[in-house]
Amino acid sequence: MTRWEHLFYGEFADRRTLLAGLTLAQVTARPGRAPHSIYDELWHAALWQDIMVDRDEALYEGVWQTGERYPGRPPTDLAEWTALVDRFFSGLTRALAWTSSAEQLEQEVNPGETMADLLRALAVHNTYHLGKIVALRQVMGAWPA
Repeated sequence: MTRWEHLFYGEFADRRTLLAGLTLAQVTARPGRAPHSIYDELWHAALWQDIMVDRDEALYEGVWQTGERYPGRPPTDLAEWTALVDRFFSGLTRALAWTSSAEQLEQEVNPGETMADLLRALAVHNTYHLGKIVALRQVMGAWPA
């Protein structure tokens, strides 16, 4: 495993396991006073990942202008959840594609910020939201997976 793969996939629970075996009721639940559901947390992480990995400035501007940083509605069926999980993992694959050469990693994407800097920040952001998903699963008694 490369250090980049370790950043995105390593260190704690397998990402596929972490997101597997959930029902529609579980991914939409907000136990206690939780502000977001599991679906909300992954939706947000996938959105931010798409913006960063694809360097989608238009999407970024749209998100910040509308304030839509979390979904406006829960998924209607489990297929929608599965599609979101697939989107998240597709984004991880695209993120790792940036790590295939030093030139890509050294590319300046913002003044004073390289793609490597951005990918490190994205790995931390993903880890934060995946940790929140584990916590929600624990509160619901759905962890370990």
